[in-house]
Amino acid sequence: MKSIKFLSLLISISLVLSSCKQEKKEADTKETTENTIKYIVKSEATNVKWTAYKTTDKVPVAGEFATLNFEDKEGATPEAALNNLEFSIPVSSLFTMDDIRDEKLKNSFFGVMLNPEFLTGKIKYANEAYSAEVTMNGVTKDLPLEVNITDERRVSMKATMNLEDWDALGALESLNKVCFDLHKGADGVSKTWEDVAIEVSTYLRDK
Repeated sequence: MKSIKFLSLLISISLVLSSCKQEKKEADTKETTENTIKYIVKSEATNVKWTAYKTTDKVPVAGEFATLNFEDKEGATPEAALNNLEFSIPVSSLFTMDDIRDEKLKNSFFGVMLNPEFLTGKIKYANEAYSAEVTMNGVTKDLPLEVNITDERRVSMKATMNLEDWDALGALESLNKVCFDLHKGADGVSKTWEDVAIEVSTYLRDK
């Protein structure tokens, strides 16, 4: 009888130890899986669009920068992947589907700024908020970003840039001079607005 009880005890201990090992194995597997998740930002999956405005009716004029340069950056979370991502945008990549307008923007707007070849910056994440540290016309300012990240890892960053914050009203006046008649509305007033809407879209890859 004692042998049977002892055998039953051994079987019970074995079952408990086996169960613990299985739970530990599952936990280790889960932890390993979580630790290997990656969120990677790549320049080829990223685009920058902007909308400026003309006439007193604030008619939108849309465009984009066809080139955005940065090193691939990864993180264990979307926030880690995006935080401290440094970028450079060549002004020469500006595109509005109108060659004449493109040349005016490159020459009479960006061309009269300091360091007109590139816009540079860095994405920052702090205190649960995103911003872009943007350098343009020799001025560096933080631009608050409204960021949306979907379950499918698609990222949208939206912002409104006020050109006055980057000392760019002189460049805006230069542009309005060469576009004076084109920026006239029904009231005969020529106007180019100081605010520009920015939208950056990207996709957080896993490899």
